[in-house]
Amino acid sequence: MCKAMEDMRNETIKETSVASAKRMLKDGFLSLEKIAEYTGFSFEEVRELSRKEFA
Repeated sequence: MCKAMEDMRNETIKETSVASAKRMLKDGFLSLEKIAEYTGFSFEEVRELSRKEFA
């Protein structure tokens, strides 16, 4: 049961971070590097998210 709860918590954290990164990307004020720093994602993850968001 603990593992399932931990997995749910981790998924929620990731979904929140993705949503935050998308808002930052849409704003266009921050660089991909800063977004990666603030969200904890790698630069490559943010770049891929950016490609998907604006494709």
